Amino acid sequence: MELEKIMSAVESILFVSGEPIKLARLLKVLDFEKADVEKSLESLREKYAGPQSGLMLIYKGDEIQLASRAENAQFVEQLVKSELQDSLSVAALEVVSIIAYRGPISKPEIEAIRGVNCNYTLRNLLLRGLIERSDNPRDSRGYVYGISFECLKILGVEDVKKLPNYATLSTDERVNLIVPQNTK
Repeated sequence: MELEKIMSAVESILFVSGEPIKLARLLKVLDFEKADVEKSLESLREKYAGPQSGLMLIYKGDEIQLASRAENAQFVEQLVKSELQDSLSVAALEVVSIIAYRGPISKPEIEAIRGVNCNYTLRNLLLRGLIERSDNPRDSRGYVYGISFECLKILGVEDVKKLPNYATLSTDERVNLIVPQNTK
């Protein structure tokens, strides 16, 4: 496969991941030769090195992450601050509802239910203190998300099981077809 296509695939995976990803996992997901993936990473690094790019690759041991450049931090910070002060978006309400009724639940499971990437939304919900992230007992490489005490306080319920229609919605068969129900 030509280097440009490999580079495009690597860039997409790093973007969608939103978190550091191990080179071994990248190789497994992409199923390309290690030398080709390493060449594409170097090409991406060179591409992002120019002053016109707001992105950069960060390396830490065997992990790689796509991130915004430090000199753009003030702009990114303004966006995050405005999002934390604004009302929750429809997407955020969907994600917090999925987590409340189906949690603990992994990011891939949330994305399977919604059909779209939810990195940004999860990050904002974490920053607002509405959800909590913990290690995934079923997959040591990922996390699961649950509703926070703060969110329960805001909703005025003492337990997620007291949410409206919890018994029905937490076991909905249509969702079970997409994501098997977690044992709580």
